[in-house]
Amino acid sequence: MRCPYCHSANDKVVNSRTCQDGDAIRRRRECLDCGRRFTTFEYIEAAELHVIKSNGERETFDRQKIKRGIWRACEKRSVTEEDIENVVSEIEKEIQNRMITELRAGDIGEMVLRRLRKIDEVAYIRFASVYKSFRDAAQFRDEALGLLLKKD
Repeated sequence: MRCPYCHSANDKVVNSRTCQDGDAIRRRRECLDCGRRFTTFEYIEAAELHVIKSNGERETFDRQKIKRGIWRACEKRSVTEEDIENVVSEIEKEIQNRMITELRAGDIGEMVLRRLRKIDEVAYIRFASVYKSFRDAAQFRDEALGLLLKKD
């Protein structure tokens, strides 16, 4: 595994444990060149899944794309990397359980929104504003009001 800091391929595994109900292995690694530590995850490779984008194009499912979108929405919030990893893993597992080979991008967006709503409302609004392409402040207000009204 290449170190994300110095790009050396010289590392050792310091700690390993299963996570996400045994569907993944989390490994804590230490670079033997620069001494910094980093975390990697190993997953079972599933059947190839294609995502149908809103313009009709198809692309291969990429869990990292979901993770980056959630990470941006959670920027400067008290959401941990582990929380984000758990959300992505839950979404991936939900998709795999459907046993399908194609899925609309909108369905993935809805899965993300459902989970973000539970862990951080600000991240939810941030993600929704991009995902739902708010055209003006009124749409933003309506989404925030909907979030507040469903709380009670």
